[in-house]
Amino acid sequence: MFDDHATIDSRSGAAVHVYARKAVGAPRGIVLIFHGLAEHAGRYGRLAGELAEAGYHVFAHDHRGHGSTVAADAVLRRFARKGGAEKVMVDCRAVHLDAVARHPGLPVALFGHSMGGIIAMNYAERHGGDLAALAVWNADLSTGLEERVGRAALKVEKALKGSDVPSRLLQRATFEAWGKAIEPRRTMFDWLSHDSRAVDAYIADPLCGFSPSISMMEDVLSLMFQGGSEAGLSMLPGGLPVHLLAGTGDPATGYGEAARQLAGRLRLAASHDVTVEIVQGARHETLHEIESYRATAVAGLIDWLGAKLPG
Repeated sequence: MFDDHATIDSRSGAAVHVYARKAVGAPRGIVLIFHGLAEHAGRYGRLAGELAEAGYHVFAHDHRGHGSTVAADAVLRRFARKGGAEKVMVDCRAVHLDAVARHPGLPVALFGHSMGGIIAMNYAERHGGDLAALAVWNADLSTGLEERVGRAALKVEKALKGSDVPSRLLQRATFEAWGKAIEPRRTMFDWLSHDSRAVDAYIADPLCGFSPSISMMEDVLSLMFQGGSEAGLSMLPGGLPVHLLAGTGDPATGYGEAARQLAGRLRLAASHDVTVEIVQGARHETLHEIESYRATAVAGLIDWLGAKLPG
């Protein structure tokens, strides 16, 4: 669990809510956690505790339009009225610099899940020189025909409805499609995990499972296309260690294929240290999966951090 929380001011105008956990014993580094779409950073307390036991200070913040982060232009379900993707980057930078100021001299690793993985890739493309390692779990940074059609359809929907209403097109193409992909299923959120308790907790959480606005989905797609582009990937430092993970039971990543494809594109873009872990059978939220999937994945992450972070 987290042992502290605070609010920091971002140059974007947001009051960013940050959860923290101090390392147990002599600190080995800092891990920043970026959460996924339609959830919040408070759900990462268990991972924070495990990382702290391994010697890492941990910081996890609520992105704009999520959780307890507050901004005048970022109500729940929206990053911002305009320029939301850029403002998300500014907020992430504020959290990073605050963490380093609190614990100077330590190497920094970045962990992102799903949308958080997309954000993490974009952040590393800008600030990779300040990072010692990057972990991207359960994220799809594909930029093919399907994604381009979705982006075009979203523009049409925005023209007809405006930007601050839920995107019905993207809801059907994402959450609803992924929910229907699981058979048999108990709920429409079974695509998240085999653990029924974790699924029920997600459904019961008022800060989870909401339908993002059209503007938020525009911003997410913008980050996907920038982060997954050849030009974007080429901006990563070639020696930055990258850890990719996905599950073969996850319809949101093409049953793990998105991670495999991203690994290939990273290597073509001159990233020399790319690790890919495909968890057989695991669904989307590896961190909230049953222990037979989760334990091995988390142990692998901690071992990888120990090998890649200096000191």
